[in-house]
Amino acid sequence: MRGTVSLSLLASALVVNAMAADSLESMFKEGKASGQIRAFYIDRDYDGYTNATSVHRNATAIGGYLKYETGAWNGLNLGSAFYTTNGLFLKDKTTTTGADNPEVDPTLLGKSNESTTYLGEAYVQYKNGNTTFKGGRQKLDTPMAGSDDARMLPNLFEAYVLSNTDVKDTTLIAAHVTKFAQGSFGRVYNGGVLSVTSGYSLVDSKTHVGEFVDMGTYAIGENTGGVSVAAAIYSGVPGLKLQLWDYYAHDILNAIYAEANYGWSYASGVAPYVAAQWISERDVGTNSLAALNKVESDFVGAKIGVKVANCDLSVAASHNTKDSDAAIGGGTISPWGGMPAYTQGMVTRHQFMAGTDAWKVAAAYDWKDYGVNLNTGVYYVEYDMDPLNGYSNAAASDESSESGFDIIYNPQAVKNLQLRLRANYARDFQETTAGDVSWDEYRVIANYNF
Repeated sequence: MRGTVSLSLLASALVVNAMAADSLESMFKEGKASGQIRAFYIDRDYDGYTNATSVHRNATAIGGYLKYETGAWNGLNLGSAFYTTNGLFLKDKTTTTGADNPEVDPTLLGKSNESTTYLGEAYVQYKNGNTTFKGGRQKLDTPMAGSDDARMLPNLFEAYVLSNTDVKDTTLIAAHVTKFAQGSFGRVYNGGVLSVTSGYSLVDSKTHVGEFVDMGTYAIGENTGGVSVAAAIYSGVPGLKLQLWDYYAHDILNAIYAEANYGWSYASGVAPYVAAQWISERDVGTNSLAALNKVESDFVGAKIGVKVANCDLSVAASHNTKDSDAAIGGGTISPWGGMPAYTQGMVTRHQFMAGTDAWKVAAAYDWKDYGVNLNTGVYYVEYDMDPLNGYSNAAASDESSESGFDIIYNPQAVKNLQLRLRANYARDFQETTAGDVSWDEYRVIANYNF
């Protein structure tokens, strides 16, 4: 009898091992590769207040990402992705002193205007019922921490994210984010107030492309405990979406983001919508950076629009508080790619600067009824700058503005190909006692997904 039991146990073990082996084999057999090839040309012609600020710069690059994700085995799957950008037809990348060449646009490239390739995603994901865990290097898109994929390479994160949908019409999220890898767009900034209110580092936004560094080190130059996140998203009422996020950036700040969106439609086909958002930040813990010892800011925004057939028209407005005793004058701090504001421009993001009032009008049209896969959009945004803004000279600060257009074409002849032409015209982007800085910028982009 004992021998029979032993043989049965052995047989069972062999069957389990065989099934496990088959499942693991299937896990990789059922894996899928995907990616994107991106070609990008950008040209910006500055109108500055000196010869040094009246620069005409451009750049061309090709790159993208290649991703592989396994099939699921008992709810478990793995994923990884390599990202790359490679400059083409560039002028000298740096000057004789080693500084970036001002005639080469830095936003398509890595450190020192070099090409770069790196492992941007490497994660394990496990799903059990309505609960999903994802840990490792990954792409995040949340209100105050996001990919901001505006040029060649997106921002990426090392994070551990748990989400659950057991509660009807509700998504609950808990996460801890430990590291940040800046994408290429952040290189447009040089740290300081402009950078930290536009989604990037207060201290260094030039040298970290593709490097996974501590969240605090990237943001303020000090190692911290990362950022703990909790969120709830509710969509149980037709047309209504509510979301509440809390970002606890250890020894830096606590940021609360709340947003409500509501839309409805009439039998005539007219579909109005309204939205409101609020960001509140306060300092937490301790850090030795005097510029951020006191964080106290609030940002509010509202948007109203209407969709009629294939046309979308909207108007938005926002206000950021100010406090002469607070960090960066009471502006909203966003160092990890988060840029949810309704009043941001294509480039200009002054709405988060202290005391700024902003408004934006936009129109978009989908040309599908004419038998073409074409979308077009135009916008105008204006910023009433307060002398406490911290970027433009206090004595000269007045108004900045940006207008622009966006044309997206998906040719039917080539599946998964997108062609895009974008432009923005920033006026009085920075005002000084010596004069103002403005520019005209054009971008030509081709994306092929596979």
